[in-house]
Amino acid sequence: MRKIYLRGWACFKATLLCFLLLSLVNQEAFAQTRYTITGTVLDARSKSPLPGVVVRIRNTNTATATDAYGKYSLVANLQPGTYPLVFSLIGFKPETRSVELATSENVTVDVQLAEDVVGLEEVVVTGTSVATSKKQLGNAISTVSADALDNTVATSVDQALAGKVAGAQITQNSGNPAGGISVRLRGPSTIVGSGDPLYIVDGVIVNNSSPELLDLGGYAQNRLVDINPNDIERIEIIKGAAAAAIYGSRASNGVVQIFTKRGMSGAPKVVASTQFRVSEVRKTLEYNDYPFRFVNTTRTDLTQEPVERFDYQDEIFRTAFGTENNLSVSGGSDKTQYFVSANFLRNQGIIDETQFTRGGGRVRLDQTIKDWLNISIGANYVISTSEEIPNGGLSEAYGALTGFIFSNNFINPQPVNGVYPSTAPTAILRRTNPLEAIARFDFQQRTSRFIGDFQVNLTPINGLNINYVLGYDNSTQIATGLIPVGNTTPSYDRGYSRRADRTSFQLNNDLNVSYRTNLADWLESTTGVGATAQVEKVFRTGTTAIQLVPLVRTIDAGATIVTSETRSDINILGFFAQQTFGLGERLFLTAAGRYDVSSVFGEEDRWQFYPKVSASYLISNEEFWQGISNIIPILKLRASYGEAGNLTAIGAYDRYTNFNPVAAPGLPGFVPSSLLGNPGIVPERQKETEVGADMSFLDGRIGLEFSYFYKDVEDLLLFITLTPSSGYLNQYANVGTMTNKGFEFLLTGAPIQSENINWKTTITYSRIENEVNNVPGGILAFPGGFGQVAAVNGFPLGAYYATYFARNADGSLLLNEFGLPQPERIGRNPTTGQPTGATARKVIGDPNPDWTGSLINEVLIGKNLTFKTQFDAAYGFEVFNFTRRVGERDLYGGLAGYEPELRGEVPKGTSAALFGIFENYIEDGSYIKLREISLSYDFRPDFLKGNSLRLSLAGRNLFSIDDYSGYDPEVNAAGQSTAVRGFDFVEVPIPRTYALGVQVSF
Repeated sequence: MRKIYLRGWACFKATLLCFLLLSLVNQEAFAQTRYTITGTVLDARSKSPLPGVVVRIRNTNTATATDAYGKYSLVANLQPGTYPLVFSLIGFKPETRSVELATSENVTVDVQLAEDVVGLEEVVVTGTSVATSKKQLGNAISTVSADALDNTVATSVDQALAGKVAGAQITQNSGNPAGGISVRLRGPSTIVGSGDPLYIVDGVIVNNSSPELLDLGGYAQNRLVDINPNDIERIEIIKGAAAAAIYGSRASNGVVQIFTKRGMSGAPKVVASTQFRVSEVRKTLEYNDYPFRFVNTTRTDLTQEPVERFDYQDEIFRTAFGTENNLSVSGGSDKTQYFVSANFLRNQGIIDETQFTRGGGRVRLDQTIKDWLNISIGANYVISTSEEIPNGGLSEAYGALTGFIFSNNFINPQPVNGVYPSTAPTAILRRTNPLEAIARFDFQQRTSRFIGDFQVNLTPINGLNINYVLGYDNSTQIATGLIPVGNTTPSYDRGYSRRADRTSFQLNNDLNVSYRTNLADWLESTTGVGATAQVEKVFRTGTTAIQLVPLVRTIDAGATIVTSETRSDINILGFFAQQTFGLGERLFLTAAGRYDVSSVFGEEDRWQFYPKVSASYLISNEEFWQGISNIIPILKLRASYGEAGNLTAIGAYDRYTNFNPVAAPGLPGFVPSSLLGNPGIVPERQKETEVGADMSFLDGRIGLEFSYFYKDVEDLLLFITLTPSSGYLNQYANVGTMTNKGFEFLLTGAPIQSENINWKTTITYSRIENEVNNVPGGILAFPGGFGQVAAVNGFPLGAYYATYFARNADGSLLLNEFGLPQPERIGRNPTTGQPTGATARKVIGDPNPDWTGSLINEVLIGKNLTFKTQFDAAYGFEVFNFTRRVGERDLYGGLAGYEPELRGEVPKGTSAALFGIFENYIEDGSYIKLREISLSYDFRPDFLKGNSLRLSLAGRNLFSIDDYSGYDPEVNAAGQSTAVRGFDFVEVPIPRTYALGVQVSF
């Protein structure tokens, strides 16, 4: 594989050198004149100046931007002739003016830009460095601007995207201050791999893994939390395989391209902002406040004794405070533009003693060396620290909320003489005192990350664009955990110390060449070719010590020390070609193909080909349409087909049969692992067909986008169980299949558009049906859900497969001889009708919503006051409330659901009987949330000498309309797991947050 990589890299450099030489030859062949184009750009509605409008001569690097007063000055060295001058700004329809450059060297062009409510005029970049209008594409692409991210009170980029993209299910798995977000574009595309899309920031393929270096109960940080949302200019989301095929073996989950802010020519512009945040728990669980308890759990003994009850949640949760500060300086000349920013975020968690801090800086320098040669350099460094409290008990029994739910709440948890009492019912069922976990445990994670890029762009001749990107992403994450000696945990009462680190290194080299020309008056051609060479290395170590020396925190103080280390090295090469023909500005046809080779797979299956075809038909450009063009200005039909791959389901060396060390008498040795290698495995492959339509109505006041897709995923990698005679337990094999089908709907409109009021509305609606098949044995259980969550043939991924109630023929509960509910079993006694045999299981719930949607409103009153709201909804999914299962059990009984048994309203022993019937804890998770609300006011006070000042008040997750009895139906104790969703086991609830902000621009 290394030889292939080196040969590919050599070809890469040779190709780039040839294009550079071609550029030099072409530029010397033509005489040029220096021209200056000036003008003013206004908002067509309000007639106010528009700053930041990009003014560019098409197919060249000659560009500038308007200043704070909407004025621009563009200097270009060109041959005399007529050139298209393009004015573009996100949220406005681009305007193209023909400019004749002849004898006069000074030309004035003034324009007015109209707001683009529909968004079909937006220009997007689909991976080939070719800027294309959305109305020409044969597949759906969603764009989110910086304005849409403003005042979201979000910690990370993916958190801010929630509800803004049709076809994207974005959920916050944890209310911890560092986030924990899952993004699924058009449903899951893998079972054991990562379901997150491929993220690209300014051409850099970034790592968004969620490593769990510490056992925090399933919660893990996304590494996208390292990117400051305030630095983002726009985001493009490529959902379908037809669009993502250009990225080959890494794009089956879709692609998210993030473009950060850049400098513009003009005087230095300084933007400083600060925001103060207050977070609080939105809802707590109803606790048991009945003043008596049973003296034992014997079913026939109803003796009770008085007790005092405590609500532990009052001591666990707190009102949290935070602040976010941002500073940026940008500006430059016609040749040089710069953007420099710094940021600091400090965000307390609603669990006491938790906190996340992030500080960093970003630099972007764009330099035009020649009119045909431009270079760009970007660098972003961030360092973050999180102070954690374990919550949840997927594999460990320590933590704050874990201790709360496993406690008898008639025990006062406060320390006595500095010693925390055990709050567990017995020594066998011992769990951690939640207040001790907060006060004495010390779990921290620190991350240092650098993301940088070097880019070269050449336009040696009209229509030819050559772009080279060198991207680099390096991060080091260090985690430490301490449980001091003498504690209430069941496993580590003699102390626990852990240190783990993970260093990730990614490098991508991308060369893209495109050529756009008119072959005839009615035929436009755009040809693109490219290559990529990528390296990904991960180094991970972990050391755990138990039985510590008192007062010593480090791992060398442990009597028993266990260490581990893993290393991963993956190389990827890719080559692609794409051809687009535009016929009469009506019909656009695209075909593309990509070859990928990855070191993860065996030599015979290493090369993979991913094709793509698409077509779009702009009916509204036909002559017969002009009669109704004022009613329906744009109508486009589109269709596409594409294939993409997934590398995340298998590690760098999982195709091999690996060995484990063993200590033989007096000599070192090794034995095979339980996993048998399989050199014949291939990448998971997704095949997707998409059809849709885009249209606008009433002179562009209303826009509609509709897409139907059918996604077929083949060669799913799964663990298969081997026969004992093989000597191994499992093996990776390409055996599973999956289908996703559904439709997505986006409606945008401007109900009121006047000089004083501008009201914009956006509605999204997505419906996805998922089904898994060809799972070996028909059922594959996942550990993150205590074996109650599985892939079941014929059902959606992650269905709850568990025990259920025995019922009579009329549907009522079939009670046992003691009048208690019971689980169904595989047989019935013919005489008594009572269940017999082994406990039966079936699919009892589905964590996947029937549909998701959002309603976003933005109202601009005058030129100063802006009001925004966003409601998100998810309907038709179930949550496995494991929290209630434990809290209502008689052994613990801390939740109010146990009170009916204490009051005698149900027989004693009911909670114990229900404990084994998991159907009882499946709840409807459907919700409508006020995800975002904000009010901002822009003005220019005299004391700032006419510079801009913005005051804002914002809120996030202020309320939720749902019937769920737990903290929040959105959280997931299994973190970013692809397969285990909707599993609630004392995960930190998503907080309600308020923010007050000030921004100054001058």
